[in-house]
Amino acid sequence: MSGLEGIRLPPGGVLLGLGADVIEVERVRGVFNRQGERFLRRVFTDEEQAYCLGMKYPHKHLAARFAAKEAVSKCFTTGIGAELGWRSVSVYHGPRHEPLVRLDEKGEELLRQVGATRVLLTLSHTDTVAMAVAALVRA
Repeated sequence: MSGLEGIRLPPGGVLLGLGADVIEVERVRGVFNRQGERFLRRVFTDEEQAYCLGMKYPHKHLAARFAAKEAVSKCFTTGIGAELGWRSVSVYHGPRHEPLVRLDEKGEELLRQVGATRVLLTLSHTDTVAMAVAALVRA
């Protein structure tokens, strides 16, 4: 027994889009310090705000989610704007605490348009830098 019997990876598929983003945690902290709630409401869903602000070092978690939104927008080749807004992408956690992506109606429509069935995401952060890599896949 290897201890890995309970691990279930998402099914593979065709890779349709790939995006990555890296951001300095201090940049997110600075915007939050200047704009406060306005920044949080404009960029992050209520679920993301509750999670990040409940952490000991919320700025690292906010920065990782900011990077995730950018990475997902790069997968779609739209960037953040009219076709995909900041709050169109929400990061939450699965049963093994893995990062998962929830899309709003705009995001779901883009997913259908490109023929993808899901967005895969990985996040990482240190005290100074946060990063995300996202992939659009079709099962």
